[in-house]
Amino acid sequence: MQLFEHNPIKIYNSLSGKKETFTPIETGYVGMYVCGPTVYSNVHLGNVRTFMSFDMVFRYLKHLGYKVRYVRNITDAGHLENDADAGEDKITKKARLEQIEPMEVVQRYTVDFHNILNTFNFLPPSIEPTATGHIIEQIELISTIIENGFGYEVNGSVYFDVHKFNETHEYGKLSKRKLEDLIHNTRELDGQSDKKNPQDFALWKRAEPQHIMRWPSPWSDGFPGWHLECTAMSTKYLGEQFDIHGGGMDLKFPHHECEIAQNEAAKGKSPVNYWMHANMLELNGQRMSKSTGNTVNPDELLSGNNDFFSKAYAPSVIRFFIAQSSYRSVLDLTNDGLLASEKGFYRLMDAVNLLEKLEVSKASTININAWRQSCYDAMNDDFNSPILIANLFEAAKYINQIKEGKETISAEDLATLTNTMNIFVFDVLGLENVVKNDSGTDKLTGAVNVLIKLRQEARANKDFALSDKIRDELAEAGILLKDGKDGTTYSVN
Repeated sequence: MQLFEHNPIKIYNSLSGKKETFTPIETGYVGMYVCGPTVYSNVHLGNVRTFMSFDMVFRYLKHLGYKVRYVRNITDAGHLENDADAGEDKITKKARLEQIEPMEVVQRYTVDFHNILNTFNFLPPSIEPTATGHIIEQIELISTIIENGFGYEVNGSVYFDVHKFNETHEYGKLSKRKLEDLIHNTRELDGQSDKKNPQDFALWKRAEPQHIMRWPSPWSDGFPGWHLECTAMSTKYLGEQFDIHGGGMDLKFPHHECEIAQNEAAKGKSPVNYWMHANMLELNGQRMSKSTGNTVNPDELLSGNNDFFSKAYAPSVIRFFIAQSSYRSVLDLTNDGLLASEKGFYRLMDAVNLLEKLEVSKASTININAWRQSCYDAMNDDFNSPILIANLFEAAKYINQIKEGKETISAEDLATLTNTMNIFVFDVLGLENVVKNDSGTDKLTGAVNVLIKLRQEARANKDFALSDKIRDELAEAGILLKDGKDGTTYSVN
């Protein structure tokens, strides 16, 4: 008997707005699609949070014994600026600015994406298709949508007729938006657009002469709309209907809404049974934004080379921090939060590493099987990792009490406890067993703090030559000082 047979999962379905018991289309098999990155820049930490959430879902489903086909795409064409139907392709724009080929941009940032995910100990998806590798499927999908009366061609571009679709279907059912409200809140077309209505979206765009990325089609040399690729690739590899579709909350409208409309227009059925959306990652209580400078990328967080955090953090510490919040909650990334998570992470690792050193007794003073089930109950409740972690800390407390002779455990229960801790800490949460060795770090911190104090005294005495000398020589040794409103901190480069 597989674990999934007696561990029913409840998933919060964005489509219904409530938790539902998960019943896969085919018993024992799960098809899951997650919207991947547009590879025109280094992967955003908010994206990492989303992909990390679904990595945990993937891990848990596999642990329960499901055979999972996990598809996560790479968007390497068709994603225009501001997620709109006008403007320049994000990848083409980056290629033009750097004076390189678009596929060089794609290659560079796809490699970066994979490197970052490997650093955070992600499992690879089952299939990672690209938009440019499925142009034929997208053209076929557009032809079907036109044949079914829901698409129209103007001047070489093809648009999805949202108003016509809404006559027989419900556009906006995922995001809970009514077309009437969208019409009311949308400016009239300026006469320069080929669209019948502002709410219509592009299925195919005719390429302007300067547009580098283009493919032949029945309508023009051009490129597919951004929303189309996910419909084409998800249904190709998972079928016209599949179990789970995931992505960031920001994709719910219009991207995922358009996916539903395209599939219903082409196939006559809704594509997904369970829609899952991971919430936003904020930085110090504010939305991450490159334009405001309130952003930090994964490399900067891992190295400590940034203006927001007092030190570098290990990948598993960051992963642990993210898992301490529900995937559906807004998560605020702060220095205090990471410091607290670091302490908790190493406390948990210390407990795990104590397991093999514990002495066994004839009987246990805690019900290990009940505790084990509580771990499953947490994950079965919409992948509730914060409750799971609370249960793991209960076990850590028990482990330390056994070591101190305040509690006892039998050999059989110790085997169960060890197995369960390994399953949920490493297999499901995806953490790595990192042992903290901070004796050298503490000595370095002490030495640098002495130099920081001397530098502050030099500045107070207006001896700026000495102040600069301390800063510059530390920098040559790979120690960067950062002056901020709360004092001076350092990072090791």
